[in-house]
Amino acid sequence: METNQLCPPAIRDSIVNARLALGQTSPLAPSDLAFGGEAAEVMGALTQDSDLAKAVLVRPIIGRAGLTAEQLAGVVGPPATEIALALLRLGELGLPRDWSPARGLDTRQAETLRKMLLAVVSDPRLVVARLAEQLVGLRHARELPAQERERLAVEARAIFAPLANRLGVWQIKWELEDLAFRYLQPDEYRRVAAALNERRADRERYIETLCATLRGELLTAGVDAEVYGRPKHIYSIYKKMQRKQLAFEQLFDLRAVRVVVASIPDCYAALGVAHGLWPYVAGEFDDYIATPKDNGYRSIHTAVIGPQGKSVEVQIRTRQMHEHAELGVAAHWTYKEGGPSNAQYQRKIEWLRR
Repeated sequence: METNQLCPPAIRDSIVNARLALGQTSPLAPSDLAFGGEAAEVMGALTQDSDLAKAVLVRPIIGRAGLTAEQLAGVVGPPATEIALALLRLGELGLPRDWSPARGLDTRQAETLRKMLLAVVSDPRLVVARLAEQLVGLRHARELPAQERERLAVEARAIFAPLANRLGVWQIKWELEDLAFRYLQPDEYRRVAAALNERRADRERYIETLCATLRGELLTAGVDAEVYGRPKHIYSIYKKMQRKQLAFEQLFDLRAVRVVVASIPDCYAALGVAHGLWPYVAGEFDDYIATPKDNGYRSIHTAVIGPQGKSVEVQIRTRQMHEHAELGVAAHWTYKEGGPSNAQYQRKIEWLRR
């Protein structure tokens, strides 16, 4: 599911209403607002903040079709307009327009560009807004000339996907990586995608049955949990195949299940239930609750040999951990313009800028 499909209905309605009002205010072509509208829905899904979403909506049209900042403020409100102007001032940070594949991009250059983007923003929410815009641009890059499409894909892989990872915004990271993989290594992309699609129906039926079994055992053990299959991302599968020198069929996490519970003790209780049902795979256990990743990610990862001797990855986390895992730093925005800042959030941003 694409990130913008998770946009709350109330936020989506505010975006649609703003688009209609802008169309009545100035003779804008539908295409003028199409890009901003899609990026706004991504932002709405990540932040559930209508001002941020509307800021991303209007940023591409500021100064166009005779629309002034004052006119925009009359449609979307001053807070959204101020954020849009700040995003406009941020400018274009990425590969130069005249970049060509022959010039390449080394790791040091990419890290410099990521740090530059984090350093120049006064409001880190703008970084996520820029990520939303990059994602939408890459979604439609197929229509662009080959060199421009490759430039966007290299930017995504080298600069913006790692930045999304550092911010913990995995929804954007995964989609950026998969799109860049499709454009930069089309043959490898098609090979992994085809392998995933093969017998997909059988794999989904298997996961549904396993989830029902695990859900029932958790209920018997007194653990209230959501249990469901977890989608796999094509580029992450490819990287694991390369890193571990494994064939597609040898991967342990092609079949994956997520368990979301209320508390940390329930996480370990759920782990005990899973290991009681099926033997675990040695060397495939990681406790990121006891030892979180640098970007704050927390979950328990394990792999078991499920029914029919098939390996299954199981992720276990609390609802709070799940929110952070899906939204990253965006999950911690507890302030509005002029409101109190959150000390833990500020420490997180300082870490991001190091």
